[in-house]
Amino acid sequence: MNDCTALCVAKNFSFGPLRKMLPEHYPCSIYRDVLHITQDSGDVFVFSYGALVAWGTSAEDLKRILHTIKPFEQGSFQDHFSDEFTYSVTGSSTVRDDHISLASDDPLEKLAVSHGIAQSVKLEEFETSAEKTIEETAKIPLNLAASGKTHLSRKQISKMRGNLFLVTSDINLRYNLLDTPDFFWEYPEVEHAYEMMARYLDITPRIEILNQKIDVIHELFSMLAQEQYHKHSSTLEWIIILLIAVEIVFFLIHDIFNIF
Repeated sequence: MNDCTALCVAKNFSFGPLRKMLPEHYPCSIYRDVLHITQDSGDVFVFSYGALVAWGTSAEDLKRILHTIKPFEQGSFQDHFSDEFTYSVTGSSTVRDDHISLASDDPLEKLAVSHGIAQSVKLEEFETSAEKTIEETAKIPLNLAASGKTHLSRKQISKMRGNLFLVTSDINLRYNLLDTPDFFWEYPEVEHAYEMMARYLDITPRIEILNQKIDVIHELFSMLAQEQYHKHSSTLEWIIILLIAVEIVFFLIHDIFNIF
């Protein structure tokens, strides 16, 4: 058995410059937004959205590749998101107990499976971000229930809502984690391997659950934003009333009592 290691090291890569540089250091093939590095010890697939999957690659070779691509990372993570499997070529495509059986040693089949694995570790990044936001907002409903007030400012609420929208946008629009990669338009013969891995890693159910969690937090922030809006409107109304009162006082002093 050999090892298969997946890492998500950054938000994304500067893929254009990386695609030009990497062939100068390693034998490379390009499949749309994926770079395939061929080595004696195995295959490494580098995805544009900050993930890579290494098949049968030694720890030293993988470390060397990570060092090479480091300057092209955008939004690097201090702690990498990772997943590990074992694999072997058995003549049929199956996965069980984190062991991947491949029908052949064809790099295209490995790439098809890698698409599912890379999506999974990328999704782990979003799940971690969402869980952090959930922890940060856990006390808000408790405070509202206890006192009817929240200590968050309009700016804080807007920033937290913005971060949530970024996560939702990345999941559903930017990285197309809900969609089958375009790679399979050209290589439909290996799509079954991707679908097998995506089912095993529960990618679609995980995305649905994550979106549901984010929707609940969005509703909370929408309620808080509405409350802040009403507070602001109420403050403006009182300011207007005060100004009118001051104007009336000056009117009485000037026109009726002729003091000024």
